[in-house]
Amino acid sequence: MPTPVSQLVDILDLERLDLDLYRGAQPPHSTLQRVFGGQVAAQALIAAIRSVDGPDGLGETHQPHSLHSYFLRGGDTAVPIIYDVERIRDGRSFSTRRVSARQHGRAIFYLTASFQRPERGLEHQDAMPEVSAAADCPDLAEVLGTVSARAAEDWRREWSTLDVHYAGDTRDGGGMEPHGRPARARMWFRASDELPDDDALHTAVLTYASDLTLLGSSLVPHGVLIGQPGLQAASLDHAIWFHRPVRADRWLLYDQVSPSASGGRGFAHARIFAADGTLVASVAQEGLIRVRG
Repeated sequence: MPTPVSQLVDILDLERLDLDLYRGAQPPHSTLQRVFGGQVAAQALIAAIRSVDGPDGLGETHQPHSLHSYFLRGGDTAVPIIYDVERIRDGRSFSTRRVSARQHGRAIFYLTASFQRPERGLEHQDAMPEVSAAADCPDLAEVLGTVSARAAEDWRREWSTLDVHYAGDTRDGGGMEPHGRPARARMWFRASDELPDDDALHTAVLTYASDLTLLGSSLVPHGVLIGQPGLQAASLDHAIWFHRPVRADRWLLYDQVSPSASGGRGFAHARIFAADGTLVASVAQEGLIRVRG
């Protein structure tokens, strides 16, 4: 039987239809009402990478350093997604791609990604915060189980592609001072099985995982959870800056902060650290957090 991670690898292996035109499959057993945002972002990034790094592109000379995206419509989980890549610019140091994701003849998602030829330069980074090791933190499903057995069951069924461990938030202390930062949450995450040695795949899996818990950090001070009845939640935009190479099948710390929630929207940004303290990526997102009733 295929493992959940092998199924994730399969859906990230896009089918090439024509030059810069790809088709992305859906997970075979998803119960989601709409396509997971991290999935469409990861597939769109793979489409962009293939137009730069591959038989149709520049060769293995440029690596993604940032992406910026907008979620336009909820995706249909019953049909594949078409990814149309536009080659905006190819230069010696930088290349830019724009990707449109479409279903039923309409755009559901836009992504712009920038690629850079690797080069040496000035170096510094934030220090990783002090936090319990992933092995000493509870599985997120266990934490959800304290709220609802069904929430834990749903999590295990839908997100078995990832190991996610809860490292605390400012609601329960979690070793963090809430003063001035009322909405902070930390998670450890990794792919739940070994991944092939493919830099593009590891970058795409990080992209996939980055959309899973970030918006939830904007709900920390309010005692509300993603998926809770009465809450309408959806990603609106998403940006990632890739600072250094990453292994998505090794533990990564997701240090998430929400500086503001207003107007039915929550804004959050985060740093992603490897377990050895290396800062590998930064993420920012705004999403809908509309409370009904």
